[in-house]
Amino acid sequence: MITHLLFDFFGTLVEYSDSRTEQGYEKSHSVLLTHRATLSYSDFLESWSNTANRFDLEAETSQDEYSMDDVVNGFLANVLGSDFSPHILPIFRDTYLQEWSKGVKYIEEVPALLHQLHHHYTLVLVTNTHSATFVHSHLNSMNITSYFSAIVTSIEHGKRKPCASIFEHALQVTNGKSDQAIYIGDSFVPDYLGANGIGMRCLLIDPDKKQNIPAKDRIAHVRDLLDVLNAG
Repeated sequence: MITHLLFDFFGTLVEYSDSRTEQGYEKSHSVLLTHRATLSYSDFLESWSNTANRFDLEAETSQDEYSMDDVVNGFLANVLGSDFSPHILPIFRDTYLQEWSKGVKYIEEVPALLHQLHHHYTLVLVTNTHSATFVHSHLNSMNITSYFSAIVTSIEHGKRKPCASIFEHALQVTNGKSDQAIYIGDSFVPDYLGANGIGMRCLLIDPDKKQNIPAKDRIAHVRDLLDVLNAG
């Protein structure tokens, strides 16, 4: 009997672009220019992407999550020098997140889906993120926060998916068991392998059938979840 449904956020409950360039970051670039930076817009994007990619690679190995402040601090030290004024950090961080957020698109059916599901299951959000505030802000804007018995973010937990501890923690704080829970996500390694690693079934959002997984573990969209649950 399934008692718990655990959800990824990005790519599952919202559509998003993980690009660090295509959303347009002119305001973020302007913040740098007003604080004595001289790099061009294209050089800014390249430097930012290189810095963030370095943090990504380190986190993939250690599974320790890094914060937006960590990567912004490293980036600003690169482009402004290690003696940059500390007050620019929150200004650049918040401006960048506002512009990155343009790539986040709400899925119309999600609030009604969660409203229906929370009457029958314990719902838990388990997501990788460098900013818990960013995730909570979108949950509030979607008016879906109240449907979750717990919201577990990697930056607050300290470890990122596919680390077993973040899934185990989510179940522990909601009195769930891995064999009575299903994880719903869109990424093969963090979500599918991560959930399977603690003996929890994962429904992978994989509409193009890119991953070699059993058909019963694949859905095309989060809106298909009810059909799977009703089918048993």
